[in-house]
Amino acid sequence: MQRNTWQREAVRTALSDAQGFVAAQTLFGRLKDQGSTIGLATVYRALNDLTASGDADAMQQDGSSLYRACTPGEHHHHLVCRVCGKTVEVEADGVEEWARAVAAEHGFVEPSHVVDVFGVCSDCHAARAATGPDGQREV
Repeated sequence: MQRNTWQREAVRTALSDAQGFVAAQTLFGRLKDQGSTIGLATVYRALNDLTASGDADAMQQDGSSLYRACTPGEHHHHLVCRVCGKTVEVEADGVEEWARAVAAEHGFVEPSHVVDVFGVCSDCHAARAATGPDGQREV
């Protein structure tokens, strides 16, 4: 069982305050800006602990690990905006059924999976539509 240290709580709070997925280095910088003496290695350890306990989600994007506070104990998937990083937790019963069926078809038991769907959120899409091909706002 992990001890609940002030460092872990500081990382948990910073992660909860972040919008969408965030890199460990970004959290570290925010904590430093707030006057924290927490080290980068401690931030990584805390994020790993939070992920292992289900209090955070981790994903890989462009070779980097990104983290997000999440609803603990509930299996879910994400929609992630490629432009602004907005993230929405979604349930996907069809994905669950598909994962079980594919595993069974190949003789696997106890399947687990991670599904993140990347796209462009409606706000970013609207902002793109409001600009012309040269990036300038249409008049």
